[in-house]
Amino acid sequence: MTVTLSNDHLKAQISSQGAELVRLCDEQGRDLLWDGDPAFWTGRSPLLFPIVGRLRNDQARIDGRVYSMKQHGFARALAFEIVDAAPEFCRFRLNASDATREQFPFDFRFDMTYRLDGGRLIFAASITNPGRRSIPVSFGFHPALRWPLPYGGERDAHEIRFEAAEPAALHMLSDGLIGAASRPTPVQSDRLQLHDDLFQDGALVWSELASRQVRYGVPGHRSLTVSFPTMPHLGIWTKPGAGYVCIEPWQGYADPDGFEGEFKDKPGIVMIPAGESRDFSMGIQVDPPSVV
Repeated sequence: MTVTLSNDHLKAQISSQGAELVRLCDEQGRDLLWDGDPAFWTGRSPLLFPIVGRLRNDQARIDGRVYSMKQHGFARALAFEIVDAAPEFCRFRLNASDATREQFPFDFRFDMTYRLDGGRLIFAASITNPGRRSIPVSFGFHPALRWPLPYGGERDAHEIRFEAAEPAALHMLSDGLIGAASRPTPVQSDRLQLHDDLFQDGALVWSELASRQVRYGVPGHRSLTVSFPTMPHLGIWTKPGAGYVCIEPWQGYADPDGFEGEFKDKPGIVMIPAGESRDFSMGIQVDPPSVV
């Protein structure tokens, strides 16, 4: 099932499968989100829970026992319940089940809401722990935005402008894991010029990030602002030659290469105490034509 939100500025469609945003259009009906062409990648905007990225050997060690879990976790593959739906707001819910406990032996309630606020779509995830012990989680957003955007300018003219300068080195990936080596950042002060060669070795991964907002587009043309006030990490990814770029705010990231510790000790994990919740949010704003 799909829920549609709309106002004078945006139209968004969200599927109950994975509570995934599957379409986002501006006021003239121009598509801003990738269409899931299977020639490149069938995703559009999956939600990453309870892990971000890969686990070593696709396994998590929890209380000394080994559990198998594929990259980015299981939430994106499961059907959510539609709890609430209105013209500009909707809420989806996923509860722990016997099937999820085979991979992640904890009780949880995952509420995912989408809300339109003028020209901005707000994503808000809330993970609640109804159990009696703390639970370790990671969480990530993974929206695939059109590259190029439908606002003019060549594909290679698109850039991502960070809120602040980003001098920190980036992690090198090793078979999807965080490798021991690093590489200099491709960001020039606060600007990342997009081109396919950036992604020959996979995603760009920031574990140290000054910004909590980026602007994506071509200078002098309309752009999109992606904000992520509660998310400390970031991935940017595409498959070279594809018509999308993913701007992915994360809490957590893949296992370090060689990591053999308990899941709760994995870098980027947050603990949710019994009876409490942890919230994660981001927004996509369609900037007015005057913004450059």
